[in-house]
Amino acid sequence: MKPTTQQSRSRQCLNHLKSRPRLKISLLIAAIIPLSLNVSQGYLHPQSVDDNHTLTVVAVQNPTTVFQNDGFTHGFGYDLARSYAKSMDLKLNLVTVNDNNTALKWVKKGKAQFALTTAPINQIEQAQLIAVEGSCGAQSTLQKYGLNSNISWVFKSAEDPLAVTATGHLCQSKQTGEMQRLASFYDQNYVNQQDLNTVTHNLQQRLPIYKTSFKKSAQQLNLDWQFLAAIGYQESYLKPESVSPTGVRGVMMLTQNTAKAMGVQDRTNPAQSIQGGAKYFNLMLQEYQDIPYPDRNWYALVAYNMGPGAVNQIRTRLQKQGKDPDQWINLYQYLENNQRANARHQQAIQYVKRIRIYLEHIKTTEQLAQI
Repeated sequence: MKPTTQQSRSRQCLNHLKSRPRLKISLLIAAIIPLSLNVSQGYLHPQSVDDNHTLTVVAVQNPTTVFQNDGFTHGFGYDLARSYAKSMDLKLNLVTVNDNNTALKWVKKGKAQFALTTAPINQIEQAQLIAVEGSCGAQSTLQKYGLNSNISWVFKSAEDPLAVTATGHLCQSKQTGEMQRLASFYDQNYVNQQDLNTVTHNLQQRLPIYKTSFKKSAQQLNLDWQFLAAIGYQESYLKPESVSPTGVRGVMMLTQNTAKAMGVQDRTNPAQSIQGGAKYFNLMLQEYQDIPYPDRNWYALVAYNMGPGAVNQIRTRLQKQGKDPDQWINLYQYLENNQRANARHQQAIQYVKRIRIYLEHIKTTEQLAQI
């Protein structure tokens, strides 16, 4: 296929960049790649992508790149990489390693197409690799939400077409607001350290009491018991005597109708409440089984909080607006845009963000992970 004028210009730019100082490459690419670049057309399809149409990305786990633990994989950097892979109709295979040196070696040896990293630029230069600025100049946005503004996508060379298409995708994500919304959802300042210390103290006191019930219910439904515990803590702080203004009760705060539908006879009985809550959350996961993870988790949580009817109404509105109703970033944007007019939307945002934070806190805090 004969290259278009835009394709030829992109390639000429890369040839020009080869003679430039390595530190400047990512910034120059960002300045010359048009935001309308359609990576899905395949004219810059990387030769390094394997025959299975899989994009392998290597990362060091941290709050900015990816959280990967017990089958959970999500995060600011991960979601941007996932969006990029989807734009080229590729399956994303993200592998985490222990340190930046190892991640960079993976790229150098061709074991990964690029590294998602917060490594210092001098470390990337010493490895003779090419860094594309992960925020496309939106460092202040990342800093606002407590994310590392030094995030980079690191490639083997400027000749790799991925170095071009990645920059185009990242800058397009910035322009459309996707980057800001992802940074907002993965906000590292949403719960401050003092409050997290209180969470740790409360869970150390209360979680051992209900651990058996959480594990039993999770095992029956093939769920993660710590995820259920995070939901329970957000609902009631794991207090069986909790009562909301609307009359929901107990650890998982079930309404009378939900409790009855889930076979719960006594909402104030913690074991029954946990079992009922687990059943209902599993039902919400099934409701959105066509939505891939991690988005399915967030949809199910919003539905647990607002009811699936409310979520499906939003999805219908998104579809009418020409937006994909099965992408979390679109549902999240709708909730954000309407939170001032609808308190339920504001509550749903708080609900999902806090449960994500509690889940990560439980799994990565030694005192809690050992409970």
